[in-house]
This record gives sequence, C-alpha cells and structure tokens, in this order.
Amino acid sequence: MSSHSKQNSHPPTKIYLWPNLMTAGNLCCGFFAILQVFAGMHGGPNEHYYTAILLILGACIFDGLDGRVARMSGGESPFGREFDSIADIVSFGVAPALLVHEVVLKDLPSQYENLGWLISFVYLLCGAMRLARFNCVAAENHQNASKDFQGFPIPAAAGVIGSLTLLLLKLENPDVPDAAPARWTIILPFLMVLLSFLMFSNWSYPSFKALNWKAKRSFSWVFVAVLVLVLTALFWWFMPAILFVSYLLYGLVRPWLSNRWRKEIEEDGIEDDDERPALEEEESNSPPAI
Repeated sequence: MSSHSKQNSHPPTKIYLWPNLMTAGNLCCGFFAILQVFAGMHGGPNEHYYTAILLILGACIFDGLDGRVARMSGGESPFGREFDSIADIVSFGVAPALLVHEVVLKDLPSQYENLGWLISFVYLLCGAMRLARFNCVAAENHQNASKDFQGFPIPAAAGVIGSLTLLLLKLENPDVPDAAPARWTIILPFLMVLLSFLMFSNWSYPSFKALNWKAKRSFSWVFVAVLVLVLTALFWWFMPAILFVSYLLYGLVRPWLSNRWRKEIEEDGIEDDDERPALEEEESNSPPAI
C-alpha cells in the first residue's frame, strides 16, 4: 500500500456546525475582552474593564451552551473538545489574568511588582494544565464520561473572578463607570491563588450534565429557577457573583452532603418510587467521596 493511500485511510475529522458555532462565540468574547483590557491599559477610561468583564461572562454563557448543544444534537467530537479548550484558554485564562493584573496587581508596591506577574501567570498555567488534563481524561474515557469535573472548571474560575471584579467595582463607584478601581479589589489576587490551586486539584465538582430540557423538577425548584433568572436580569451587577461563588462553595461542602441531597441538586430532582429503596441503601453504605 502506498504512503498516499495510508494517509487517506483515516476518516475525515467531524466538524459539527452548531456546537462549534457556540465555541466560536466563546472565543470571540474572549478576544474582544482582551482588546478591552488593552484599551483600558493604554490610558482609556476604566469603563473598558466593565466591558471586558461582561464579555468574559458572555463567554461563560457560550461555553455552557456548546456542550449542551453537542449532546442534544449528537455532535460531540474530538475536534470540538480541542477547539473548546483553545477557546477556554483565551477567554477564561488569558483574559481574566490580564484583567486582574491591570485592575489590581499593577498597582502593587514596586518591591512586589514581580509578584503580580507571578500570580497572573500561575493562574494561567494552572488553567492550561487543567484543560490538558481534562482532554486526556476525556480521550481515555470517552465512553464512560464522568458526571463530575476533576478540579474546579476554568470557565467557573473566570466567572468567579469576573463577577466579583464587577461587583467590587460597582460597590465602590455605583454611578461612575470610569472611576478608579475599588479598594476592596485587593482580595482578587488571593482569590486567584485559591482558584489556581482548586483548578489543578483533585477536588470534585459537579458538571450538571444530567440537567437538560427534559429534567423533572418540583414546583418549588421551577419557582426558584424563574426567580433567579428574573433577579439576574434586574441585578446583573451582583447576581452573577452570587451564582458563581455559590458553585465554588457548593463543591467545597459537597463531600459532606448526603447522596439524596446531591441527587436533588445535580440531577432530575424527582425519583421514581422503585428507585427510593436502592437510593436509601446506597446512602447508608456509601459515604460521599472527594
């Protein structure tokens, strides 16, 4: 067999339109967020930083949609997984690291100037390594995909950073979009160090893949979901921070929750009657694990 025929023996790479279109939206938001940070860096009004934050949060929405669309349409593929990781490192790695460096870390005393660069780079490094580990695990276990993330997901880490930065800036100067950064933003470097550790740790976080359009929920859960959507639309400057920080804290306390509570929160929330005895037995015999 000739070398030419060997090269053509591999099946063509599958590229599905809608999931990758969502990923392209993620990458577009990340790219323009970086441009906004650069605009603020070179003497522009600090309103550029607000725009960068909103673009990072927009990238989080696109990132959440691409996986859902891929699973609903049967469009999951190795190409989509790799493309998604490339977009994530731009939108959730480079953009937040630059943002926090320009808002907070560049104003550190001169003797700590290198520390600011180091914190930003460590965040970016841990995020990139987490994405690489995720792709390796996904490639090895593509038929038995876990419902949990190993380590804190980098989109959620960027969401925590972006939403808290937005909240702190608005609390300090609610009516002046181009005012100086808030004093409270000094907590952001410490938060970046914590998120860097959690991203590359073995701590388990739920992916919520079991939740979809067909998920069954009680009336109270539907009411809460609608209420959260309304509050997010009305109070866009602090509700994202509550949601992302809640996810961060939930993963930390999750190992000590009962299996029933975890199922109620992470899955369809309503069990069939014939599943209850098995679930109760599982709760009594299986302690939650990290």
